[in-house]
Amino acid sequence: MIVAAPMAGGPSTPALVAAVGSAGGLGFLAGGYQSPGALAEQIAELPTAMPFGVNLFVPGPVGDAASIAAYRSSLVGRYPVEPGEPRWDDDDWDAKLSVVEGVPVVSFAFGLPSRGVIEQLRRSGSQVFVTVTTADEAEEAGDVDGLVLQGVEAGAHRGGWTDGTQLSLTALLASTRTDLPRWAAGGLGSRSDVARVLEQGADAAVLGTAFLLCPEAGTNATHREALRDRGFASTALTRAFTGKWARGLVNDFLREHPDAPAGYPEIHHVTRPIRQAAAASGDAQSLHLWAGEGWREARAIPAADLVRSLSVP
Repeated sequence: MIVAAPMAGGPSTPALVAAVGSAGGLGFLAGGYQSPGALAEQIAELPTAMPFGVNLFVPGPVGDAASIAAYRSSLVGRYPVEPGEPRWDDDDWDAKLSVVEGVPVVSFAFGLPSRGVIEQLRRSGSQVFVTVTTADEAEEAGDVDGLVLQGVEAGAHRGGWTDGTQLSLTALLASTRTDLPRWAAGGLGSRSDVARVLEQGADAAVLGTAFLLCPEAGTNATHREALRDRGFASTALTRAFTGKWARGLVNDFLREHPDAPAGYPEIHHVTRPIRQAAAASGDAQSLHLWAGEGWREARAIPAADLVRSLSVP
């Protein structure tokens, strides 16, 4: 099965999820950064009989205020707009949990929800999947309905809760012993990539970056152009944009802030005005250009066609 990964911040639209589902795949809406009301509206746009998923961010710890403040100070005066103020929030956790009750699949990133949350969702008819980046996280996840195994090759944020882990997807598949369904994510972009992870024991292949150029995706124009721009030569992990490790195309902002501290979502709020201005002005050098290692495979074709081209008989 082909799964379209949840991509917060705009790319994962109801149109994209519906197109993926129409071709036999499973699409995900991204609950991160959205208001509960906006997420509920997106869910309501989807055909009632179509299986789909929604991803939520598990709230994390408060970051170190001094290091976050120092990082903010280092950004002042360097960009056309001033950085925002750091603040911690839980991304409307409780309200969003209520919104997703009964959604066919609810997945989580950045942490392990409580047993009470998992059981509440199960009682509502939802299956619960958790994103893991190590075999220890997979074991700790315990009694859930499935695991999303995310290798270090994946674009955007690391979805586990063990900081600094860098297992390849192949190593993660090999080291995770479980009877639970395992969905493999991490730099996949072609049918041969999908075939490889299925041969390695995955039950589904999860792709995100591959869908960013599809017309149904809500990817902003600056990000789209960067994915096509041969001037970008590689991806790397960085905390510069949000305070949490994430993979993106290497640009000036990423290079200039190699020692950004941990602190999510505080640093996300600090850099958000800079990133918003960069997206609006076409400044790809100051924008978070999330991309997995297989970004060269991304194609500007309808999502349903992409799913069919990736599916292994």
